[in-house]
Amino acid sequence: MSSARRTGRGADTKDVQMSRYGVPALSRPAVAAAALLAVLASAFAPAASGAPARTADRPEYVALGDSYSAGVFVRPWEEHDGCGRSGRNYPHQVAGELGFALTDKTCGAAEVVDGVLGPQPAAKIHGPPTNPPPGGWSDLPPQVDALSPDTDYVTIGVGGNSLGFGPIVTKCLELGISKPLQPKPCTDHYSDGGPGEDWLEERFSRLDTDFAHMMTVIHRRAPHARVAVVGYPAIVPDNSGCTFGRWNQLGSVKKGDMPWLDSLELRLNALLEKHAAYHGASYVDTYGPSAAHGVCASGEAKWMYGIKDDLTGDGNQADPPTELCRSFPGTGAACTFVHPNARGLDSQSRQVTRALMIP
Repeated sequence: MSSARRTGRGADTKDVQMSRYGVPALSRPAVAAAALLAVLASAFAPAASGAPARTADRPEYVALGDSYSAGVFVRPWEEHDGCGRSGRNYPHQVAGELGFALTDKTCGAAEVVDGVLGPQPAAKIHGPPTNPPPGGWSDLPPQVDALSPDTDYVTIGVGGNSLGFGPIVTKCLELGISKPLQPKPCTDHYSDGGPGEDWLEERFSRLDTDFAHMMTVIHRRAPHARVAVVGYPAIVPDNSGCTFGRWNQLGSVKKGDMPWLDSLELRLNALLEKHAAYHGASYVDTYGPSAAHGVCASGEAKWMYGIKDDLTGDGNQADPPTELCRSFPGTGAACTFVHPNARGLDSQSRQVTRALMIP
């Protein structure tokens, strides 16, 4: 059956209500040879334990997730729905390498509930293109609609937006400017009794509940699939090389706040890894292999975009800046706001490919 088969709206509504709170497939013809080998291997060799095999067609792979999985701002990206999926993201590279039939439902700004379990509202679709077309973007159906009993492999990389990582970084940027005499104003805001501590703890608690429910839904909709939870790559594991006011790094975030931001990411990854283990899924560590390649690395060692940075990838696509983006200092071509660049996507792809190849 088609890899884009859906299971119906009634189940989607039920899935979202069960929570406490409450895009087109691309193929890679260039990998036809790899696909043929995969089909032959599945036809004439016994299936590895836990790894479904097909005899008549390619294994069906559905990719779910947010901007880190979509590979936003790495050329070439899709422009029709505002999700910004890159043709270089790990879903595409993994499918090409392993000969899978890909349905890529990843989307920038997707959350566990608003995006994966439930529809992603147009107000939470941010591109690229960052400037939406006349009339704006349309709401997107739940990503889990793409799952079915015929799904063989699922990757899911989500959680940062549900936690509020974007608003947290924005607050760190603001505090770095408004509190120039404080060495770590963002750390003080979100910890040790600061005004944002209770808010952050509530976000972690909610994410913990919603992520568990999402994993249950994924397994129910794709009961025979091998599932991999993809963690987040390193952003600022070491603040050496970081300079205050460099917007192709972390702009006005204080160096004293960078260890706390790193600990926040590690805590988020630990939550994802916990749920992967509990639900019998693989966990893909993208942090460790990228730890020497954070946003403050230089040259080809840098695998992470800064706040405002030059675009990477193939082709000449551009993202005309919004008025807000133009207000940021720096000479970067786009407001990339801390996402993996092309080298970062390649690193993610190596780790996910390796994880799905292991029996």
